[in-house]
Amino acid sequence: MRTIDDFPYDVRTIENVFIPMRDGARLAARLWIPVEAESTPLPAVLEYIPYRKRDNSRGRDSLNHPYIAGHGYVSVRVDLRGSGDSDGLLLDEYCSQEQDDAEDVIAWLAQQPYCDGNVGMMGISWGGFNSLQVAARRPPALGAIISASATDDLYVDNMHYMGGALLSDNLSEATVMFAFNSLPPDPEIVGDRWRDMWLDRLSGSGLWLENWLGHQRRDEYWQHASVSEDYSAIDCPVMAVGGWADGYTNAIFRLMEHLDVPRRGLIGPWGHKYPHLGVPGPTIGFLQEVVRWFDHWLKGQDTGIMDEPMLRVWMQDSITPRSSYSERPGRWVGEPEWPSDRLRPWRLRLSEGRLSPTESTESAMASPETGNSAGAADEDPADELSTELTLQSPLSVGLFAGKWASYAAAPDLPFDQREEDGGALVFDTEPLEEDVEICGRGECSFLVSADRPNALLAVRLSDVFPDGEATRVTYGILNLTHRDGSEEPEALEPGRKYRITIPLNGIAQVFPAGHRMRLSVSTSYWPLVWPSPAPAAVTFHPEQCTLELPVRPPRREDERLRDFGDAEAAPELETTDLETGDHQWRVIRDLATDVSTLEIINDQGAFRLDETGTTIRRRTDEWYRFRWNEVNSVQGETSTLRRMERGSWGIEVQTRTVLTSTVENFHIAAELDAFELNGDLGYQRIYSQNWNTEIPRDHL
Repeated sequence: MRTIDDFPYDVRTIENVFIPMRDGARLAARLWIPVEAESTPLPAVLEYIPYRKRDNSRGRDSLNHPYIAGHGYVSVRVDLRGSGDSDGLLLDEYCSQEQDDAEDVIAWLAQQPYCDGNVGMMGISWGGFNSLQVAARRPPALGAIISASATDDLYVDNMHYMGGALLSDNLSEATVMFAFNSLPPDPEIVGDRWRDMWLDRLSGSGLWLENWLGHQRRDEYWQHASVSEDYSAIDCPVMAVGGWADGYTNAIFRLMEHLDVPRRGLIGPWGHKYPHLGVPGPTIGFLQEVVRWFDHWLKGQDTGIMDEPMLRVWMQDSITPRSSYSERPGRWVGEPEWPSDRLRPWRLRLSEGRLSPTESTESAMASPETGNSAGAADEDPADELSTELTLQSPLSVGLFAGKWASYAAAPDLPFDQREEDGGALVFDTEPLEEDVEICGRGECSFLVSADRPNALLAVRLSDVFPDGEATRVTYGILNLTHRDGSEEPEALEPGRKYRITIPLNGIAQVFPAGHRMRLSVSTSYWPLVWPSPAPAAVTFHPEQCTLELPVRPPRREDERLRDFGDAEAAPELETTDLETGDHQWRVIRDLATDVSTLEIINDQGAFRLDETGTTIRRRTDEWYRFRWNEVNSVQGETSTLRRMERGSWGIEVQTRTVLTSTVENFHIAAELDAFELNGDLGYQRIYSQNWNTEIPRDHL
């Protein structure tokens, strides 16, 4: 990444400003203000998140906000209520209070003498979510937003539930916020009241995992901040950004389809990172795109950004399976509109061990230039799935699935799928006669029955190399009790046949000639998703079991797409490393006890922020265990350590959370301990709380 330290505008930084809310509370903000704005007001760009501007997000903020300000914007980072140095308590994600406060912040910014009254919002993850949510509230000064790694629907893809199944990231994300919510404000910002504010947070923020498990259906709890409930509420331009290794890209396709405002979508190969910091690479000059977007919509300059395709995505080339990549080979492609009328549905039917193109869709695969097809249709009706196939997968299917959303903090991408396919039904095409490129979301249609009221299906589409290596391209999950939706799930009637559809996550991928496509189906995918309450066998019936894929013919215009340029950012934050970190991802199988464990170590070591003199120590460990095929032996456990020190001041917070289940209930056991440095006495515990909670399972 190229470091830029010479900008069109000189910038001054204000370490902290308190912004008043309508109820008298104050939110803490850090500002980067172009000097010129003091005489000629400029637009403002807001990033509004709970991740502590003073310390935790300081490094990323230092890359982004001076860059944006240096191009003529008042760039602003605000801590949510109850986080960082702001007043109050943070009780849950995306509450009405959070959105009320955002409206107050935007109104305050628009009235400042250095702001010309135009405000944009941007953010990744939480900041991408609330950019969409606040846009739906239509604050008058909000002129445009950029939403990265976020979603329009809090239930279907926000680390909680996928296809009506419980994601283990539900526990992982709750652990992240358990640690964040337990940290105090900085005494140098809030003064002597820091300790009282800290104790209020420790006792009042709550255990969010309990909230999330208390809403296993897509009810009003999830709907209230899901902009998918009313896309028309958003009336400002939207740029939506994501990566194939992340968990939120499906939302970009939906936003491009359903919004009725100027919009642009961008999907690269990245995990849960801004594109100029993205892993896997290649990175792009994303901050240049941020400036172009806001120059167009907040300054009224014709930057040409709206003359470009509505959707640009990274068409990934074939690559051998690895749990981490520095780069994903491929090329940029663009679609002027989405959905695109250029896509051709390609339907393949399932036979015993085979995927065969149906006769009706053979012509859909014809090349517009050669008329050839990628695979010949098999017209022999005997090759249809003529024999019922019954499957009950071992719990070990999923140990090599990687994380739902890759954070690139460890080797967290799916490994060779042959590790998983032994416990699955597998259907392969013949070797492809020519390259096949897909773009968008495919889907599986099955006729199934189960022997229990609850059952789960996971489907995986893989690129199989001639030597047998298999790289997972995309996948989908369905809790069969949610087959007709997640608002009112219904138990299965054992033995009854049901027609079900399982959407695959969106992807753009090249399957090369000579390779095979593989569809793998399993009844478990632990620990990516929590298993059904009892082992269930699912039977597939012969009538019309199919896979449909969106084939995208190559487009010559892609060769003329504007280049994004190299990644740029402001100078990195100066830090001093004090203790080396450690990142591990281990699958451990104890043959003596029949216990298998996925162990994830994310130890960020210790370092000092040279600007503030604050030393930070961070570590998070996760363990996902099970014993052989005992579905109610599964256990998720997380542990965190957070320590901050400066001079004679020091605090430490430790958390531990364990999630288990029985046939009827989920059980949460959690611990929180907080310590304060007390002179020669060292660290002394000043707060401790334990939770022990049962939550009934609801069709899950």
